[in-house]
Amino acid sequence: MCSTFSLGAKPCIGLCNGKILCGKAKVRATRAGITIAPRETSSKVFPGLSKQGILHSDLKVGEIVEKQSQANYLALKDACRRKPEFHPMFLEEGYERCRKVCAEYAKTFYLGTLLMTEERQKAIWAIYVWCRRTDELVDGPNADYMSSAVLDRWEERLQDIFDGQPYDMLDAALTDTVFNFPLDIKPFRDMIEGMRMDTRKCRYENFQELYRYCYYVAGTVGLMSVPVMGIAPESPVSAQHVYNSALNLGVGNQLTNILRDVGEDALRGRVYLPQDELAQFGLCDNDVFSRKVTDRWRELMKEQITRARFFFNQAEEGASQLDKASRWPVWSSLLIYREILDAIEENDYDNLTKRAYVGRTKKIMMLPLAYTRAQSRPSFMFQ
Repeated sequence: MCSTFSLGAKPCIGLCNGKILCGKAKVRATRAGITIAPRETSSKVFPGLSKQGILHSDLKVGEIVEKQSQANYLALKDACRRKPEFHPMFLEEGYERCRKVCAEYAKTFYLGTLLMTEERQKAIWAIYVWCRRTDELVDGPNADYMSSAVLDRWEERLQDIFDGQPYDMLDAALTDTVFNFPLDIKPFRDMIEGMRMDTRKCRYENFQELYRYCYYVAGTVGLMSVPVMGIAPESPVSAQHVYNSALNLGVGNQLTNILRDVGEDALRGRVYLPQDELAQFGLCDNDVFSRKVTDRWRELMKEQITRARFFFNQAEEGASQLDKASRWPVWSSLLIYREILDAIEENDYDNLTKRAYVGRTKKIMMLPLAYTRAQSRPSFMFQ
């Protein structure tokens, strides 16, 4: 899953609209936009790729932050909706099932949650399970039966969760979480919108398009998680800054997923790398499908990895601003996902025929470092 969790790269369902450029020209970025450079240009020095996404105002992130940061937001929700009452054993079983799913599929992250308060633990597990179930609609064993109608019903079911009318035990755990923490429904709806993108879009023309996708499927998890994890009372930065960092972690995780899974996605006809950036390095979809690692491919991967690390660096600025008991799983996710980028480099940028991974021993070795970082005191000075 992603932000604090990581979501895997999604399948492409449907037809591509728009052209796929194929290496007859190199493209270079300028302040004015994208221009075509003559093929005979001999320089092998490629311009750096854009690290800028789209304005958060376009995604209405500020509105989410404002709502979830209001001290009386829970009271306002309670005034409109009465908190549902569940049998204690039913709710306990729901949370226990969420815990088991998290422990099985997100082992390192789960270990980090054990330092959190019990209430926060259960809430994070419930959010994780909902995100996983949403992701599996388009990337799970029943993905072949997925349709826009399925997503519409899933969104209606989400509304029922927020209205205190859960469908099953797992939904009930999230309903209880929603009434215990100042969670707004928009990040959850936005994630479903990311699933819809997968049903109608199979190529991304530029990084701005890809960034929007990364926000929907992964950045949203950060927006869901911050109200549960809490911001340290002594934090000197604004809530918006902390939320931006959480969003950046999600984007960094998703970009890393895409780079890790390039080869596997190619076998399924998927290409998540921006089309204009492939062309910028004289590459196209056919080069990805051929699964041949060339010098041009290595240069492209170097730039893509640099961009992913940029977002992880931005995420660091807020990781130590969270409540102290909530920082360890975030730092664990951040440091271990960075190791995937290192593994791609160690494989000589061959992510077409090899899958970069972080072994269990290395993950365990990263946990003390993550714990040390988690103990750092919030400050204006970021490393």
